[in-house]
Amino acid sequence: MKKTFKMSHPKIKTPRLVEAIKHEVKKYIRRERNKTLPDDVDYWDFDCRYGADEVSSEVIHLSAINKHISQAEEQQLESFYLEVMVKPGYRTKKPLVDVQIDLPE
Repeated sequence: MKKTFKMSHPKIKTPRLVEAIKHEVKKYIRRERNKTLPDDVDYWDFDCRYGADEVSSEVIHLSAINKHISQAEEQQLESFYLEVMVKPGYRTKKPLVDVQIDLPE
C-alpha cells in the first residue's frame, strides 16, 4: 500500500476521517497477514514509511503507524504519505548463553 491520505473532506469531520484512515490501514495489514505463507517463510513482516510526501518519508516501525497518523491530525497537516509493504519474515534463533553458577561447597 503506497498512498497519500488527505486530512480534509467537505462533508466528513477530521476526527472521523482519521479513524477511517486508521481502519483502512489496519484492514490492509490484517488482509496481508491472512494470506497463506510460502513453505520457507515464518511470518509476514512489513516495511513502513511515513512522511509529509513520498520524497520526505522516513522508515517507521509497524506499531508506530497510529501514533504518526494522530500526530498528523495534531499538526493539522493537509495530507501525509504512508507506505506499508509486505515482505517475508524469518525468525532467528537466539544464541545460547553459557551461565556459570557458583555452587556452595
